[in-house]
Amino acid sequence: MGRPTKENSLTKQDVINAAIACIEQEGASALGVNRVARELGIKPPAIYKHLQGNAELKKAVALAIYELYFAQLSQKTANIKEPRACLKAGGLASRDFARSHPGLFQVMMQFQLQSDDPESALVIQQSQGLFKTLLDSQGLSKTKLIDIMRMVNSTIFGFITLEQSGLLTLPRSTDDSFEVILDALLEAIEYIKAN
Repeated sequence: MGRPTKENSLTKQDVINAAIACIEQEGASALGVNRVARELGIKPPAIYKHLQGNAELKKAVALAIYELYFAQLSQKTANIKEPRACLKAGGLASRDFARSHPGLFQVMMQFQLQSDDPESALVIQQSQGLFKTLLDSQGLSKTKLIDIMRMVNSTIFGFITLEQSGLLTLPRSTDDSFEVILDALLEAIEYIKAN
């Protein structure tokens, strides 16, 4: 990435972009102040002017990855009006994101969103909004929405994590299994909405 010139001094976004580049090149284990400083061609203390250590770096990067993920998810579902087709497209878009960016996906999954943290709360709200749009169910109770979000996220992200870990070894196409799982999720969502 290279060191910023004096005229273009280092910004927090430069640090985040460099961290994402490191993760894309080397995987989730490359996320750290020392590695990002090497990527930028600077000494680690320069990063501390923008982010106070590895924990804050990981948080800033995870939140940026969520934004990338939501942008891709929105793009892949934007013109689909039928809720079932939209939710299925969202599941496929999530898997595509994880396949295209395995390190970013891993960092995103390792970051715990906290509802009492304002930045995390924004991501949670954005996720809830996307689910409401995908489900075409603005009138869902909060508890039903949470139950659906947990079920969908656990199923889709759990499948992706198992797949990335190489644990889905039985002699059946993972693509075919994923399609069946998405169809089953759609039926389970209808059950939660009705009860």
